[in-house]
Amino acid sequence: MRLAGTKVLVAGAGVTGRSATQALTELGADVTVTDGNARRLAELDGLGAALEPGLDTPPDGTELVVTSPGWRPTAPLLVAAAEAGIEVIGDVELAWRLGQQRERPPVWLVVTGTNGKTTTVGMLESMLRAAGVDAVACGNVGFAVLDAVRAGHDVLAVELSSFQLHWSSTLAPRASVVLNVAEDHLDWHGGLDAYAAAKGTVHARSATVVHNVGEAWSQRLADEYAPDGARRVGFRLDTPRPGELGIVEDLLVDRAYVGDPVQGAEELATLADVRPLGPHNVANALAAAALARAHGVPSAAVAQGLRTFTPGAHRAVVAGEVEGVRYVNDSKATNPHAATGSLLAQEGVVWIAGGQLKGASVEELVDGVAARLRGAVLLGVDADVIGAALARHAPDVPVTRVDPGDHEPMTSAVNAAHALAKAGDTVVLAPAAASLDMFRDYAARGDAFTAAVAALGRERLGDGG
Repeated sequence: MRLAGTKVLVAGAGVTGRSATQALTELGADVTVTDGNARRLAELDGLGAALEPGLDTPPDGTELVVTSPGWRPTAPLLVAAAEAGIEVIGDVELAWRLGQQRERPPVWLVVTGTNGKTTTVGMLESMLRAAGVDAVACGNVGFAVLDAVRAGHDVLAVELSSFQLHWSSTLAPRASVVLNVAEDHLDWHGGLDAYAAAKGTVHARSATVVHNVGEAWSQRLADEYAPDGARRVGFRLDTPRPGELGIVEDLLVDRAYVGDPVQGAEELATLADVRPLGPHNVANALAAAALARAHGVPSAAVAQGLRTFTPGAHRAVVAGEVEGVRYVNDSKATNPHAATGSLLAQEGVVWIAGGQLKGASVEELVDGVAARLRGAVLLGVDADVIGAALARHAPDVPVTRVDPGDHEPMTSAVNAAHALAKAGDTVVLAPAAASLDMFRDYAARGDAFTAAVAALGRERLGDGG
């Protein structure tokens, strides 16, 4: 990929736009950056690129467009580029092409899916490092994959969104997995099938295709997109068959990467090594192990990696315990599928939910967790939608709504949840929805929850003398 002197337009001045601009200018490309946000665009001043706000057509002579993943294909600038015959790629595709020019190209192990991506990539990075591999988690986790390639790492544990995959055309990972597919980003893709198809393309040139046997979309996309000759590895939450990873009693077991998959098996880790424990996280651990084993990571490093892995903030993190009631912050559960996994990991639950559902249905979620609910506290713009589902599927569950005018809605929600809970219950913030109607982002929502739990603890401790 010859870039010196090539006229390149970078669409978007966010994290990936900055990364692409730095890489392209260092390689001698003639770079122009455009963004509708003048302040964000100005932050790239000094990188050696021309800055042009709000372009609707590529500058004359443009030979390549590198778009930020959030830009829709229908954006006027990208439509104009395509109509002019200019190739449009994303930063991930650029990273892949540049990496292939290295004497020893980095190995890509790629994770996508609606939920669990960041946890799986973190577990994978930890397993690889436990094996002494120069590996880094990158992509949609906050460290741009292009920066990881430029840093020269040997193995990349890559989290990719459907947006990033849409703009990648030649990516060929050593191994790939689609963890699951549920309703999300349908406004961007236009429908569930198109969203799933974007996920499935991760397998199109993969050497090893990993799939969840118990997840219909994961299985289907592996069937549809695995190339001829690719190795197929399944994982399941029960006894594995030959060619699969799975669970035997309290052990994570490999019957895929062993000398005799029919007669043999190898212990990888124990369920106690998986934190936080829950069916969805066990599935994440098996997916990470399948990818790590595709790179030859020994079983001892899989176990050590799981033990040393630290779950990310706002992902099923225990925020505290007050009067025998445990409080779990899973603010990252921003869609119904993620919230389902979070709630099913507990027994008696008081659920704090609500926010922006983005058109997703909560009927299946509520129906599936109704038996575990001891109460529900609803807040946010779509609280009534969740409330209606609770009325249909869990009519006996007490529901409290937080007034949108409350000065500190999360404090009110935590206090209301405490009033509904009994000793031994767990209050779970698993909103099933986006946060922007009330908070800056899901992290701010989780921070507000944690602060409210701490305040409740101080208050109740004071009441007890």
